[in-house]
Amino acid sequence: MLSANLQGKRHMSGSIDYGNLMHRAMRGLIKEVLTDVAADGLPGEHHFFITFDTGHPDVQIADWLSDRYPGEMTVVMQHWYDNLKVGDEGFGVSLNFGDAPEALFIPYDAIKTFVDPSVEFGLRFENQDSDEDEDDAHGPEIVRDEGLPSEASSKASKKDAPKDAEVVSLDSFRK
Repeated sequence: MLSANLQGKRHMSGSIDYGNLMHRAMRGLIKEVLTDVAADGLPGEHHFFITFDTGHPDVQIADWLSDRYPGEMTVVMQHWYDNLKVGDEGFGVSLNFGDAPEALFIPYDAIKTFVDPSVEFGLRFENQDSDEDEDDAHGPEIVRDEGLPSEASSKASKKDAPKDAEVVSLDSFRK
């Protein structure tokens, strides 16, 4: 009976949306990691570079930050962060910008990349526009040793900056 229901659901939609399923799973991973960090702090040398869409309707950042970073912004959670609160839709954190703390709220679905260079781990979320042809849609990627954008909002030492990226695209597994 269960398999008949699943089969019927698959036929009704036409196909399994693996891209969105992967996005949801990857965002769940980010939520779990941030939940652990909120409870116990950053372990060892771990730190995060998080790039997000500043134009996302649910992003909450100071006006001067959205003016300075109108498309996307990369924040670094490493030496100083405060008030990390993790929720179902996103997370809030206070970060230091030029010795001035600023509160931010970043929804998970605004995140473009999540990188922990201490262990050469990264996730990259590609947009899937509904008017794109299915064969041309880009799904999420699991990234090893992801390169950083040229402008990070917090300073990181050069030793933390990853070298060449090795990208494993899920598109290569599609038929």
